[in-house]
Amino acid sequence: MKDTPALHPSTFEALFETAPDAMIVSDATGHIVLANPQAQRLFGYESTQMRGLSVDALVPDSVRAQHRHHRASYIDNPRPRPMGTGQELVGQRSDGTGFPVEIALSPIQTPDGKFFVASIRDISETQRARQALTRARYNALVAQAGRVVLESSSHTAAFEQILELAARELSVETVAIVFTQPGSDAVQIRAATGLGEQLRERLPMLLALELPTATDPSEQTSIVPLHDRSDASALRTRALLEETGYTDFVAVPLFDRNRPMGALIAATHRTSSLDRDKVYFLQSVANVLAAAVQRMRTEDQLAHAQRLDAVGQLTGGIAHDFNNLLTVISGNLQLLEIEMAERQLNRDVLGSALHAVGRGAELTRKLLAFARRQRLNPLAINPRQMLAELVPILDRTLGEAIIIQVECAPGTPDVFVDPAELDTAILNLALNARDAMPRGGTLRISVRQQLIATDEATSDLQPGLYVVIGVRDTGLGMAPDVLARAFEPFFTTKESGRGSGLGLSMVYGFVKQSGGHLSADSRLGDGTLVELHLPAARSSATRSSGYATPASSAGHETVLVVEDEAEVRAVAVAFLRSLGYSTYEAANADRALELLQQHGEIALLFSDVMLGSGMNGMELARTALQMRPGLRTLLTSGYEHDVIAGDSRSSPLALLRKPYRREELSQAVRRALGPSA
Repeated sequence: MKDTPALHPSTFEALFETAPDAMIVSDATGHIVLANPQAQRLFGYESTQMRGLSVDALVPDSVRAQHRHHRASYIDNPRPRPMGTGQELVGQRSDGTGFPVEIALSPIQTPDGKFFVASIRDISETQRARQALTRARYNALVAQAGRVVLESSSHTAAFEQILELAARELSVETVAIVFTQPGSDAVQIRAATGLGEQLRERLPMLLALELPTATDPSEQTSIVPLHDRSDASALRTRALLEETGYTDFVAVPLFDRNRPMGALIAATHRTSSLDRDKVYFLQSVANVLAAAVQRMRTEDQLAHAQRLDAVGQLTGGIAHDFNNLLTVISGNLQLLEIEMAERQLNRDVLGSALHAVGRGAELTRKLLAFARRQRLNPLAINPRQMLAELVPILDRTLGEAIIIQVECAPGTPDVFVDPAELDTAILNLALNARDAMPRGGTLRISVRQQLIATDEATSDLQPGLYVVIGVRDTGLGMAPDVLARAFEPFFTTKESGRGSGLGLSMVYGFVKQSGGHLSADSRLGDGTLVELHLPAARSSATRSSGYATPASSAGHETVLVVEDEAEVRAVAVAFLRSLGYSTYEAANADRALELLQQHGEIALLFSDVMLGSGMNGMELARTALQMRPGLRTLLTSGYEHDVIAGDSRSSPLALLRKPYRREELSQAVRRALGPSA
């Protein structure tokens, strides 16, 4: 048998020099002793520069500590490790640029000692092709998740199905949707699969470490996987995960109109499992989930607004009829009071009945406030001064167990609202807060300004400058189903006899009619925050009573009374005649115009706003003023309909609310006519 010739050492050197892959030889200290030309070209070094260079210089700074650990482990237990075993790293060229590599390692024993040969291959093109295929599959799954959201009748079921899909595709044990609350460590689990109690308990700390801090999606950078990081935050995260048995974790933010509302999280027991492609997939799924949550909230808000609007229309109509009844009852009681006031018993009985009428009128006022049908008298109010006057009243009302804190941001502008209604609104919120803190607590009233830009405007908040008044308590909080109905009239969780259920509905109606927006946030056991967004004043307005009190409340002029309800009309006529006025009566606008043409002595038109069919009181008054430019007018209503409410800031027509007392009618008529001659 012929002997096989031995290869000359120069042949080995030629193979090393001409190998298609980059090859380097390092000693046990990790320093390069030999590098072929392909290695020099791949890493951008001259041959003299590579000899003696530490192999750690060939990897990025961010992973050098991890690379040193792996190298030390390999030197302690050297073995051949071929390419294609999933050992992918990131190499770094001399100019600092990185690129993906795959390596094969092999120890060699020489007379000069043990050395280590590394064969290195640039897999940039291979990785890009593989990444494109992976992301194409992920994009198809994201589209599937979008279809699940659109086709599912239950958002909860859709979320659970999407989480199961993500967990299966990523081969991870745990995926969850969590909501966070600004300024609080509380975490609400919206949906989850495979979430154990240990990880659940540590979620607030993990999110504080791993959830990106940017508040705008456009500011978000790519999330770096945990195993590619060696920063202090990553080290603390790994320590927390060890306590739960997990080794890899990622949190992707969920955004709601440029505001982070929570996160999509994934966790696994497999080390370095959540790579960049998987994080990309989670970010895409998070976008679908965030859009679904926004849609769900918009649908809920629309349904809530429609329900409140329907209830508002109903209560407004009831208030109109009820106020007419109260006007008749109150008017006849007052007429009896004039005739029967001699005996104390009569005065007591009539006084009690009139007091009940007043309570009924207050009830309808609350209903009209919710229905946004009350007439407001807005003024420029300094919020700091308003609170300074209101807090002493709140102190006495709420009791010593409630601590009141007030924060008014410097430079806050005046707020343009009805001052009496604003005081009532804050008082109502404070009383509700007191009831939610039976053992005492803290009530914080804050005031700040907020500018709503055009691109930030919604159907609830138009562009402009607002004054935001926040009322926060440390009470029991509300469950989601209670919060959803909190502003409906007559809805209350208090025991019978302890609340009418109209306080919050009044606040809601007042804010909406003032051109603002009301929002509430509450969690069981975590208190409640109600914020009133009210329009800022464009310029200061002077507080005034509007009219001087007339010297005399009686008169001798002629008044035309226009009222479609016969009994209400009779009361008004009786009141006016008892005060010395002459009267004409009309049941509708057409008859009223006829009487105005026939009787030039009519000095005042006193009309209800709602007149059944034909013209309403506002239209009648304007037509009458065209016929008789010097005619004085006074309107009355138990229901300030849109024809009045929509023009409440600019209308010169005076309005007397029903039910009215004889003295109130007397003063209103006298103001409209001017001082008695």
